[in-house]
Amino acid sequence: MSRTDDRGQAHTLEAFAAAILIVAGLTFALQATAVTPLSASTSNQHLENQQRAVATDLLETSAANGDLREAILRWDPNRSSFRASGTRGQFTEGGPPNGFGEALDRAFRDGRIAFNVELRYGPRYGESEPMVDMGSPSDNAVTATRTVVLTDDANLTMPGYEDRTLAQVAADDDQSFYAEDPDSRPIYRVEVRITVWQL
Repeated sequence: MSRTDDRGQAHTLEAFAAAILIVAGLTFALQATAVTPLSASTSNQHLENQQRAVATDLLETSAANGDLREAILRWDPNRSSFRASGTRGQFTEGGPPNGFGEALDRAFRDGRIAFNVELRYGPRYGESEPMVDMGSPSDNAVTATRTVVLTDDANLTMPGYEDRTLAQVAADDDQSFYAEDPDSRPIYRVEVRITVWQL
């Protein structure tokens, strides 16, 4: 009777030890392979590719219908700002109040996706001016770009300045356009760069 009790106790202890080992192993495995919303995975790569495609399509569509050109010419030459409210600087809560900004908000902000829009210009696009700044992009951010060519006879689209051409702004010492006229040439090349990331 005593041998049977000893064997039963030994089997019980072995079962408890095995259960503890299994639980510890599962716990370690789950911690080592934890998946977060920003973890690299096939689905995240698919989302990044999709966001890049949407941004590229948005730039192409906006360029084709004139919204992109209108947006980059929406500049206050006295305040050096894209904003008409009297405050200097860029938009921080969404796109500008025009067709391009509405398209950005529909495509990204309404889906809780943050974006920045930066206008690059100058020799080999070494200088830039932010149009929309919604924060610092995460590691999984994607970008899309489109170059727009402006000429000296292009009119600003900022309310109150629609009669001012880029040539007139460049000739006025009290006014300025963010993209300086390189070498007094009659054209300006502006690269529009959209950076998109999941919040």
